[in-house]
Amino acid sequence: MSKAAVSHPLCSTDDISEQLEELQLTLGEGPCVDAFVRGSAVLTPDLLATELQDHWAVFADTALEAGARAVFSLPLQKGAISPGVLDLYANIPTVLDTEELADALAFADLATLLLLDTRIDETGAPTGGPTPDRGFEDLGAYRAEIDQASGMLTDQLGVGIEEAFVRLRAYAYAQGRRLADVAADVVARRLRFSPDAEPDQAEEET
Repeated sequence: MSKAAVSHPLCSTDDISEQLEELQLTLGEGPCVDAFVRGSAVLTPDLLATELQDHWAVFADTALEAGARAVFSLPLQKGAISPGVLDLYANIPTVLDTEELADALAFADLATLLLLDTRIDETGAPTGGPTPDRGFEDLGAYRAEIDQASGMLTDQLGVGIEEAFVRLRAYAYAQGRRLADVAADVVARRLRFSPDAEPDQAEEET
């Protein structure tokens, strides 16, 4: 998506997701549009909710007809750059728990890096290939720092690597921060987690 060019879907996983994207781009309304404009996640656990029917008068009904009951839109952001939105849907009313939402946000972070590795021409269309100043090794570095931070949390919290990763994601979500930024603070020892603290809390190091 772009404010200076026509927006278009880059990828859809099935017919329903393709219809949802086309509907939103065509109608100019829906969670994807709102998420891009606001720069924050838009979570709609049930499109039959009265307030959503009022807010998205056309989209809500047509999305239901397409087979979606819940839609979750996560903006793709890196600094001031926002190249698009990752949309997820469910065919039944669905409320994402903290861990599921943290997973979705992590996927959005990865999608952002992959998308920014593809050149976008002046019309907003991908031209293919990594940009001259960015390579796919950035994605590996991103993942490595998160893995390193998770490893450090296993020592700080006395837990396994999976639980440490969950705690890292929960903190990032609760603080409204990017997972990569929180991981960088842990690795740089600017942030320390305590076994006695709540899952979404940590202490800043001085």
